[in-house]
Amino acid sequence: MATNAVGEPRRFWGIVAAMDASIISMLANQSEEQGMEGLFAAQVYGPPFIPLAAAATATQRIKLATGIAIAAARSPTETAMAALDMDRVSSGRFILGLGSSVSAWTSGVFGAPHIKPLTHLRETVAAVRHIVANAHTHLEPFHGEYFSADFAEISRGEPPVREVIPIWIAALREKLTRLAVEIGDGVIGHPMWSVEWTTEEMAPVILDQLEKSGRDRKDIEVNIWPWVAVNPNEKEALDDARPTVAFYAGIKQYESFFEAHGFKKEAQACQKGVQRADFMSVVDEVPDEMVRCFVAIGDVDKVRERLEPIWGVADSMCIVPPIYSMTPEKQMYYAGQIGQLLE
Repeated sequence: MATNAVGEPRRFWGIVAAMDASIISMLANQSEEQGMEGLFAAQVYGPPFIPLAAAATATQRIKLATGIAIAAARSPTETAMAALDMDRVSSGRFILGLGSSVSAWTSGVFGAPHIKPLTHLRETVAAVRHIVANAHTHLEPFHGEYFSADFAEISRGEPPVREVIPIWIAALREKLTRLAVEIGDGVIGHPMWSVEWTTEEMAPVILDQLEKSGRDRKDIEVNIWPWVAVNPNEKEALDDARPTVAFYAGIKQYESFFEAHGFKKEAQACQKGVQRADFMSVVDEVPDEMVRCFVAIGDVDKVRERLEPIWGVADSMCIVPPIYSMTPEKQMYYAGQIGQLLE
């Protein structure tokens, strides 16, 4: 049996989004029957808890996680209460995935004040844990740089399903990865983590921070999200994946990440499209070699071979197709192809 980074059976996660409840139920039930470890719901605009609650009603075993909830999009109190509610709805199957996102979203979309992302995320984790563990008894005041509350009139009363809900932290670069290893119960690798970034850059960071924090490797879950376009027609796969790479490359705060991969010039060109809310106008700035760097391309065997080194780092994977500007028909095609990778 093929094993993961800690010598256990490999575990796979899927994704569920806000859609008709009957479809969510069908997909969630199907994922559970297929033996999937869990389902993530992402926050783009709306809160990720809603589709997970719908999925919980159709399942009994599968884990349910935010992947991710943007920490600055809501008060830590609301995040904690949503986590408690999700844990109750799912009978203790919930995992809170948190991330810092970028200022274009936290401030530009959600209207949050400008923050120091690591400080804010560290404080959010501490506040959420404080509330989850104590909201049913007595909450002492919490005072932080970004969040303070006296909790004087809170009286939740009802004991939680669990006083400790796992928190996984999403990371792109070293500092957030270290934070996730230091204080989190898990690390969620950004979908833009290339195979080489995962194995050569982030894997040593994870091990080093575990040692510095006095933690064992099995104290955390490492969940990696590789982009894949499983298609024997590689030209078609490259063209299908190119918009997703262009979208992320166009985010100004990610420029140093792409520079580290040798694609600074291409990222700067993509930024011009994203800044005018038209990333599709710059997809031609993304060459084939850039797509191949961040997306596993080819038939099932070729993609499986490309992903194999990640299992030396990961406990679990959430394999996702690069869906930006992809037709629903193409999304269904790639989702079906991904299913073959799980066999």
